Amino acid sequence: MSNSNNFSVVICAYTEKRWDNLVRGVESVKGQSLPPGEIIVVVDHNETLFSQAKANLQGVKVIENNNSPGLSGARNSGIAAAQGEIIAFIDDDAFAEPDWLAQLREGYREPNVQGVGGLIKPEWHSPRPKWFPGEFNWVVGCTYRGMPEKASPVRNLIGCNMSLRREVFDTIGGFRIGRVGALSIGQENDETEFCIRLQRLWPEATLLYRPEAMVHHEVTKERSTRNYYIRRCFSEGLSKARLSKQVGLVKGTSTERRYVVKTLPASFLRALAHSIRTFDFKALEQASAILVGLASTVAGYLVGNLGQLNLNLLKKGQVAA
Repeated sequence: MSNSNNFSVVICAYTEKRWDNLVRGVESVKGQSLPPGEIIVVVDHNETLFSQAKANLQGVKVIENNNSPGLSGARNSGIAAAQGEIIAFIDDDAFAEPDWLAQLREGYREPNVQGVGGLIKPEWHSPRPKWFPGEFNWVVGCTYRGMPEKASPVRNLIGCNMSLRREVFDTIGGFRIGRVGALSIGQENDETEFCIRLQRLWPEATLLYRPEAMVHHEVTKERSTRNYYIRRCFSEGLSKARLSKQVGLVKGTSTERRYVVKTLPASFLRALAHSIRTFDFKALEQASAILVGLASTVAGYLVGNLGQLNLNLLKKGQVAA
């Protein structure tokens, strides 16, 4: 794995509002200690942004999503255009540490490793809310408390910072779910479904999380609100219900069950005990936010399953349309 051209980096973009972030992300990839063979920016059905990117992003392959609108279609368009042995993905509102690709490459030393992802650190545009628990960093697309602290096999990678061997896509196909825009309710598990499908069809494959491979993910002020937090948790529950129907309950919620049974109770009790011992209102707010986030996610999951149940009954003619 000595050839720097092994990597194709794909960045999917859909809105001009993130232009400055996109430019910053592209520059961070250009500045890698291990230069990529190519950088591909995929514009998702936005002619204005496509023209702007074509005119201003030098040394970058700018293409349009020629599939259905949404993240899956954009990623699949990037995969089709990529020439590298390894295809890495970073979000259009993220930027990479200079050794990002070099650290990802280290994970591929073992031949059974088919994908490597890394740590995603939140970059808050406004001060991080005191009530926002680290266990729920996934709400803003970042690495959350409870994930491994050293290189470890995982069930799935996180799309903002992931890479996969090209042969994976040649073997099992591309992405399928893919949200449209910033938040499509119940469609946040594109890479989770893909990774589960990969390990089901390729049982010996390993997906590796390496926290040394770090990117920074922008978190806008709008995503720092309690309203967004609750909506995103509820949407995640809907998405998990949908995913479980596709891949089975055991596979679809294996990581989440450990998180709910071990990580969240321990964090809640720790925050509660700290608030009682020190009269720290911040800790009490975080403990409350853990309960609210869990309740919202569970509510979304139950609603998602109820909706599916009603749909199945409709198909059987047991519920009046």
